Amino acid sequence: MTIGSIKPVKEKKPRKSKQAVVDEQSPLLPTKHQEDGGFDEFNGASFSGAVFNLSTTIVGAGIMALPATMKVLGLIPGIVMIILMAFLTEASIELLIRFSRTSKSVSYGGLMGDAFGKYGKMLLQICVLVNNIGVLVVYMIIIGDVLSGTTSSGTHHAGVLEGWFGVHWWNGRFFVLLVTTLGVFAPLACLKRIDSLRYTSALSVALAVVFLVVTVGITVFKLINGSILMPRLLPDFYDLTSFLNLFTVVPVLVTAYICHYNVHSIENELEDGRQIRAVVQSALALCSSVYVLTSLFGFLLFGDATLDDVLANFDADLGIPFGSLLNDVVRVSYVAHLMLVFPIVFYPLRLNLDGLLFPSARPLTLDNSRFTFLSSGLIAIIFLGANFIPSIWDAFQFTGATAAVCIGFIFPAAITLRDRYGISTKRDRILCIFMIVLAVFSNLVAIYSDAYALIKKNSSPRE
Repeated sequence: MTIGSIKPVKEKKPRKSKQAVVDEQSPLLPTKHQEDGGFDEFNGASFSGAVFNLSTTIVGAGIMALPATMKVLGLIPGIVMIILMAFLTEASIELLIRFSRTSKSVSYGGLMGDAFGKYGKMLLQICVLVNNIGVLVVYMIIIGDVLSGTTSSGTHHAGVLEGWFGVHWWNGRFFVLLVTTLGVFAPLACLKRIDSLRYTSALSVALAVVFLVVTVGITVFKLINGSILMPRLLPDFYDLTSFLNLFTVVPVLVTAYICHYNVHSIENELEDGRQIRAVVQSALALCSSVYVLTSLFGFLLFGDATLDDVLANFDADLGIPFGSLLNDVVRVSYVAHLMLVFPIVFYPLRLNLDGLLFPSARPLTLDNSRFTFLSSGLIAIIFLGANFIPSIWDAFQFTGATAAVCIGFIFPAAITLRDRYGISTKRDRILCIFMIVLAVFSNLVAIYSDAYALIKKNSSPRE
């Protein structure tokens, strides 16, 4: 936990004197190259901007799946697990920060390369690609579903724009996503510094709070009316299968907290890099508070009828005054939130793809052609995936959750157990073994449960 033992060269301070500070080990970091005219006036990111950027990285689509974890675990264990996962996330990030400073690594990939060579770095980059592409495709699919509607099992669920204006060509899925991509995603993705997204990140967090406030208000109104039943406080399991099903929530919780791939980028842009641990703790405290309240009031509101994506519960009549208006407020605020989360998740995706394809090239921010090529190519892939692979959600559960636990738990634990510099403690090693066992076991159980449910579903009509 020696956060104070920072590398001796103070790279953050010279920013104010506008000197060029170049780290040969970090060819992808934009803020170390002050000779680029676009960065001359950048004196380092603020603490609040860093907190909002990291919070936006954390709070994405995962927030909508958390109330369903209450349905599986019950209210009390569910809240305990959300808080426990926040502490485990903070511990794993602290290990990354500590080993990065000892090894003088300025990126997650660089740290993996220091511990396990180029193949370790490549494995991390591939996991980030799998996780982030899956996440962004799901974001865009949800945006299309909410705004333009979707058809499931022969039933059409009208989108917000359809409800407001009726069915037209301009509020169809393809056109809405095209306008969103060109008008929102592309401009925000062109920003070369992650700190440039601090204002959109703050707005994104505010929109998540809007969703929370509306949910709390609806729940309190229905509690006063006496139309809410007492929720289950403890899990309901009666055999081995139902017991193993409890562990399926772990990948969901890990995915909800995954932010490790952006920690180094945010630290490198901080005016004082020593603040990074306080930034992480503040962001996790903010996000875990939002998660606990969303899960608590979402489960109170819908009970055992809570769906895997609680947003789908707001597609029906809530049985309260102005229910339709509140439904639209919840859905529109959530869509706007996802639009603003997109560039924060896209930033490390582009950075890691560049590192994988062009490991020896000059910094990406200094090569406009490469920057434009990678940005436009990735956005096009995500756009096509959202339009032509609308059933990506199941694939995301397998690939995204598996990649997420590697990024969040397995890789930090492996770096610590490798311990090239002899700085890990016995407590660190015990914690790392626990994280690896929890991550591997939970993912195996989740994959088994999903596969078993799928097989059972496909075989039932023939019985």
